[in-house]
Amino acid sequence: MAYTKTTTTSYGQRLSGSLKGIVGGLVMFIAGTCLLWWNEGRAVKTAKAINEAQSVAVHVDDVSSVDPSINGKLIHASAFADTKDILTDDIFGVRELAIKLSRTVEYYQWVEKTKTEKRDKIGGGEETVTTYTYEAKWVGSPVNSSDFEDSEYRGENFVLTNVKDEKQLAPTVTFGGYMLPDFLKVGISGMKPVQVNMTEAQIAEWNKEIRKSLGIDSNDSSNSTTVEKLAREWNRKRNWLQDVGDSTQLVHVKDNVVYFGQSPNSPQVGDVRVTIDKVEPADVSVIAKVNGSTFEDYLAKNGESFSRIEMGTISAENMFQHAHDENNMLTWILRLIGVLLVVGGLKAMFSVVTTLLKVLPFLANIADAGIGIVSGVLGIVWSLLVVGIAWLVFRPLIGIALLVVAVGGIVFLKSRAKKKTQDDVFNATPPPPPTAAR
Repeated sequence: MAYTKTTTTSYGQRLSGSLKGIVGGLVMFIAGTCLLWWNEGRAVKTAKAINEAQSVAVHVDDVSSVDPSINGKLIHASAFADTKDILTDDIFGVRELAIKLSRTVEYYQWVEKTKTEKRDKIGGGEETVTTYTYEAKWVGSPVNSSDFEDSEYRGENFVLTNVKDEKQLAPTVTFGGYMLPDFLKVGISGMKPVQVNMTEAQIAEWNKEIRKSLGIDSNDSSNSTTVEKLAREWNRKRNWLQDVGDSTQLVHVKDNVVYFGQSPNSPQVGDVRVTIDKVEPADVSVIAKVNGSTFEDYLAKNGESFSRIEMGTISAENMFQHAHDENNMLTWILRLIGVLLVVGGLKAMFSVVTTLLKVLPFLANIADAGIGIVSGVLGIVWSLLVVGIAWLVFRPLIGIALLVVAVGGIVFLKSRAKKKTQDDVFNATPPPPPTAAR
């Protein structure tokens, strides 16, 4: 069931807010401009570093043993990333030979969602209607429900146990005769489920701990600051314990999932789900600088660092192309963010005009639409100008060429328009001679 809350903002308050919005809009505009400029420089530096790395990289067919002749060189090689390390998750009795071991914890909680609708009032005021809805869903961390707007859901969240996420890396991962450093290990992917095999004693201990944790310590007010909250928490947990009884199994293990709750097929608020995965030894391809028996980043002349690891046997050409593709994708994403910041900043700065006209909502709506269009056009033009100037600085050859083409295009269009005007005048049909009076 939805819960609604209505608030009213006076014309004076709205005007004050829009004046503050000018400052916020200016900050957004400057941030977007700086981002656009920085992004063009970053893109060029990264592309140059990739090209430089590609020009000096050496392919090595066999890395089964350390080769002093390639020490200090940037190499490309493919080999089996292997380990003999056993990674453990003691609280769930997991022991796996793996490069990575991951524990992911989820909590079934009430989550508050809001939907806001604003209505202009004659005289410049504003009525805000906020609708709060609640949904029980799996989330990555416990949700504090003590601040929920609806009193029916306020304070209803709790968890049967609190387990932290955990990610482990094998201390020693070999790549032929070489050792992979951590920054390359983290790039090894391919998570697979771990078969969890908890003993009966472990399950019994977890059941005992969960029931014990649901008790209320009268001296502990770390999560509750009022007597009302303490009473509500105590009643909720007491009722939950009464519902499940003493004999109900609260720990369920299946494949790579440990489930805390009455039934994995029917989750209830408070249930906890732990998923354990691993990354096994596998074939990988690496581009990195050899440093003795291990690797480090390649440092380009412009100060940018480069290294790369991909799953499987991938050619150096494809790996460098993938690096370029990722750089291009990031460049366009940051360009889009920069343009949105610039446009949003301009709209926020101009919004004071709309607010001034709010005394007559229909005029404000017309002004708002106009400001939106103007902000969009000016924002895009400004963004193109910033990017264009950045290209002149960071990509001078391309930037100058584009500038010449743009100027040439403008001159051509103007000359065409002028010629057309002259032709129209020259080819204009003269008016007929006056007819003699009869």
